Amino acid sequence: MRRLERDVLTMGALVEESFRFCHQALFSRDLTVVEEPFLLDKKIDSLYRQIESDCTTTMALYATTVEDLRCLSAFMQLVRDLERIGDYAKDLVEIAIKLFPYPPHPTLPEIALMSEHAQSMLAVSLVALADLDEISGKSIKELDDTVDNAYEDLYKILVYQQDIIGVIEPIVLLVLAIRHLERMADHATNIGQRVAYIVTGIRV
Repeated sequence: MRRLERDVLTMGALVEESFRFCHQALFSRDLTVVEEPFLLDKKIDSLYRQIESDCTTTMALYATTVEDLRCLSAFMQLVRDLERIGDYAKDLVEIAIKLFPYPPHPTLPEIALMSEHAQSMLAVSLVALADLDEISGKSIKELDDTVDNAYEDLYKILVYQQDIIGVIEPIVLLVLAIRHLERMADHATNIGQRVAYIVTGIRV
């Protein structure tokens, strides 16, 4: 069980790194890092498959307590959340590449702040997992409200923008970007809730 937990945290660290790279590409317009999330994703997917297989084997052969089964079940759901965040990081890098020829949009600083909040949520959820901290796990839902509010505000600004000159592709790409960030935050929230379930046995 300890090895499984270590593998999940290793996967989490790789996803955090991928998130940082996509943030750098999108908001610092640094295309030197665009390959990194794709390279990391291979390691993330490999760990994902390994952890799912190990959880299934452990449940079938070794898990003898309700607590063990609860933990293994939560791990299997949790790594799916991590894998999805890694996929969204790749999508954001692709958006960064497509946005690069266009001038920076005025909303980029606000979107960057939204991204930083989502990254913080992921970090808190992984620390909660490492410490099996139910309180921290549940607290992430409050942080998610900040990201949700930012998404709604930015969506209205982008979609109802009146003074668009030229192509609308940058607007469409930024709408996609904030949607991806909102979903990444949702997955981080899921991780925190799964930590609370591991500790308490109560689904949030």
